[in-house]
Amino acid sequence: MAYAQEKIKPYRDNSHKREQVERMFDHIAHSYDLLNHFLSLGIDKSWRRTAIDSLAAFHPQHILDIATGTGDFAILSARRLHPQAIIGADISEGMMQIGREKVKSLGLGHIIRFQKEDCAKLSFADGTFDAVTVAYGVRNFEDLDQGLREMHRVLKPDGHLLIVELSSPRRFPMKQLFALYAKVIMPLVGRCISKDTSAYTYLPATMAAFPQGEVMQGILKKAGFSEVQFKRFTFGISTMYLATY
Repeated sequence: MAYAQEKIKPYRDNSHKREQVERMFDHIAHSYDLLNHFLSLGIDKSWRRTAIDSLAAFHPQHILDIATGTGDFAILSARRLHPQAIIGADISEGMMQIGREKVKSLGLGHIIRFQKEDCAKLSFADGTFDAVTVAYGVRNFEDLDQGLREMHRVLKPDGHLLIVELSSPRRFPMKQLFALYAKVIMPLVGRCISKDTSAYTYLPATMAAFPQGEVMQGILKKAGFSEVQFKRFTFGISTMYLATY
């Protein structure tokens, strides 16, 4: 099944979405962290902490962070969960190179390493990880179902998948205010700082099109997960999904 956000691409050419997403993130890597926290007014930091803490009771020792970008979620996981090892996986070498520099400066190189991976065909063996995490990356997947199946495959039995993703508020007046912010302010600020005329138009578009709440819960169960819980943050601007193998 094709989902709406899978058809949305950053650029107007005939290349595959995966190739365009890789190119886009390589292009905006230099400004991504600044824009990420600025555009969320810093609230994303509390969303990330709450999400990571939901894994604490399971004590995961080997974690795969998909769409790791510049490594913020992997770094926070290392600090709050104290695992043996984290692999940060992404298709953008530009983003991961910034992540490697951050990890080195923080002295976390013995825990976190980065590896280029396609989420639709991960190179890891079945049952490798205690937990798989994805922060604000699944809406960029070219094939959501395949990506989720792969994450299920590399999890150990009783392992957990944690997804945090931006979503669209449903109630007045936040729904209308956030639509204005996403369609006008976010693209304008994004263009000015990142110098990419498409990236911050593409990102809000995928956010609006991405399946949310109960729909995403059903998609995760279809991918093989036995239990799926979700929690909305800050009037529904972000949603956390916690799924059991």
